[in-house]
Amino acid sequence: MSRAIFVVNAGSSSIKFKLFRIVGDAIEIVLSGAVDGIGSKPRLKARDHDGKVLVERTFAVAEISSTAQAQHVVADWLIAQVKDYEIVGIGHRVVHGGPDYWQPVVVDDGVLAKLETLVSLAPLHLPANLDPIRVLRQRHPDLPQVACFDTAFHRGHPALSDRFALPRALYDEGIRRYGFHGLSYEYVSVALRKIAPDVASGRVVIAHLGSGASACGLRGGRSVDSTMTFSALDGLPMGTRPGSLDPGVLLYLIEQKGMTPAEVGKMLYHDSGLLGLSGISNDVRELLASESRDAAMAIDYFCLHVAQAIASLAVSIDGLDGLVFTAGIGENAPQVRQRVVDYLRWSGLSIDADANRRNAVRIDAERGNARIFVIPTDEERMIALHTLRLLKEQRRTVELTAARA
Repeated sequence: MSRAIFVVNAGSSSIKFKLFRIVGDAIEIVLSGAVDGIGSKPRLKARDHDGKVLVERTFAVAEISSTAQAQHVVADWLIAQVKDYEIVGIGHRVVHGGPDYWQPVVVDDGVLAKLETLVSLAPLHLPANLDPIRVLRQRHPDLPQVACFDTAFHRGHPALSDRFALPRALYDEGIRRYGFHGLSYEYVSVALRKIAPDVASGRVVIAHLGSGASACGLRGGRSVDSTMTFSALDGLPMGTRPGSLDPGVLLYLIEQKGMTPAEVGKMLYHDSGLLGLSGISNDVRELLASESRDAAMAIDYFCLHVAQAIASLAVSIDGLDGLVFTAGIGENAPQVRQRVVDYLRWSGLSIDADANRRNAVRIDAERGNARIFVIPTDEERMIALHTLRLLKEQRRTVELTAARA
């Protein structure tokens, strides 16, 4: 029977999952799927490693109205699919590790309790991240579960990138520039080392552009600075989140408009960003297809701010040798990539229109000052590798302790 790692990547309205077979120190994909539309139009869909559809089923809203219910559905379905596999561990994406967690950790009662205290730092994401952990601990209490943190990749930022211009006491309490999408950046930086090692060893900006969006400046493969800082609201405009915002706006909304913190939070997490700008949708595909002026303005606003972020990060890393686009928009929207690079023409960046249309791996025109790439991300694979490594380390520790005894 083959040993396997199960990976859960839970969001506020979806759960993505993958099963990886362990082959020595490597892993191979067995199946992947998702439950999306949680609370609205729930649907379970999964495929095997060859792309064959294994299941495609819709549910009533009442059947899957939370990530916890979705995880029960996934677990029930998975049991029938993995008779030839022994699942030895479960890896989870956890958006925020706070000041205490900067590397993957096996979840126990203490870790779970600590993570629950961080919910206010990522109220849209952390509850959804923790629900599957609770469900699977209840169903399989002896199966190790590993939390892999999106903030961990950014740990070790220089002080200039780690601090806000606020009193030191607040920093000591944990109010700092954490950075997010770290699992994606880690995967892409590893992939770039295989594609263009000379670029990867230099100064690179990775633009993770999806419903949630951020950009990261790396030097020698290590994160130096990032646009998304203390919370998942900061930095670039996103599908329904505004990105960077003058804090005076929040004071005005609360003090002058009489909005409650809960009302402000709902607006910032659910009603802003591309949806707020366009009044139409948070989906870039719909906005690009629309003839609405507001839709066009929302796209231009997004592209301008991505370009501004890339320029700013180039300052933090002292130049630019490579630019990488990744995640849903970054990988699949050539119009967005073209507009972003157009805003950066002054820097010498140049894009090959044909390669860009084809979503080729390398899309620069080979005459610019930096190379430009499109690299699909795979957070789940990164989680599986971290989980496998941690479980092997634990096993070696147990064996060494037993040998000494």
